[in-house]
Amino acid sequence: MKKLILILLTSLCLTSQVSASEGGVAWDKFPTAKLTDVASLQNGAKLFVNYCLNCHSAAFMRYNRLRDLNLTEDQIKQNLMFTTEKVGDTMKVALDPKQAKDWFGGTPPDLTVIARSRADIGKGSGADYLYTYLRSYYRDDTKATGWNNLAFPSVGMPHVLWELQGQRTAKYVEEADPHHEGKTTHRFAGFEQLTPGQLTQVQYDDAVADLVGYMQWMGEPAQNHRVRLGVWVLLFLSVFTVIAWRLNAAYWKDIK
Repeated sequence: MKKLILILLTSLCLTSQVSASEGGVAWDKFPTAKLTDVASLQNGAKLFVNYCLNCHSAAFMRYNRLRDLNLTEDQIKQNLMFTTEKVGDTMKVALDPKQAKDWFGGTPPDLTVIARSRADIGKGSGADYLYTYLRSYYRDDTKATGWNNLAFPSVGMPHVLWELQGQRTAKYVEEADPHHEGKTTHRFAGFEQLTPGQLTQVQYDDAVADLVGYMQWMGEPAQNHRVRLGVWVLLFLSVFTVIAWRLNAAYWKDIK
């Protein structure tokens, strides 16, 4: 219980920091088709354990739940398990919280429900935020980690996917501030690629979509089943409504 409370408090704290630090950056739309693509979710799980699980845990997600993605226990053990030997264990991380605080300025939050906790009514879903965030890193030598992020300025987390995306810098142009006469402001004008990554930009965006899709699925593994079941329930209720309406008409037709 104490662990759950700590995780929730950390998540709320970081959410507040995000809300306070976002400079009105528009969120890109996450391709929701990824949520029903099993191959995409499998690749997202692979990316998650290779790049995210080094620092972040998913303490409310068990490895054996990945069987819902059509993976066998042998496939899970051989390809996705590095910190434990039991397929029934949760996705824990071996990183010492004290070391994490020294390195990053805070304990990396648990990611089990990260996609659900980042939703913003005015901007989009949590998946939209994560999809934008993981594609908005750029080099910034003024920061301790050497990285910055448009969606989360002064972020403490370095760009763990930089080998896939390559290194970029952000370009800004100076222009007159429409709200303050005589003052200027800097407007983001795009990224400039410094070094190539292992993937092209299109491939990288697709890989990030796979990863975000998995994190969205992980927050509620039964969501696809729930949606399918909901459709059948609505169809049943629609048919039942017509039947009930006709039965009611037949019952009262001879009563005046």
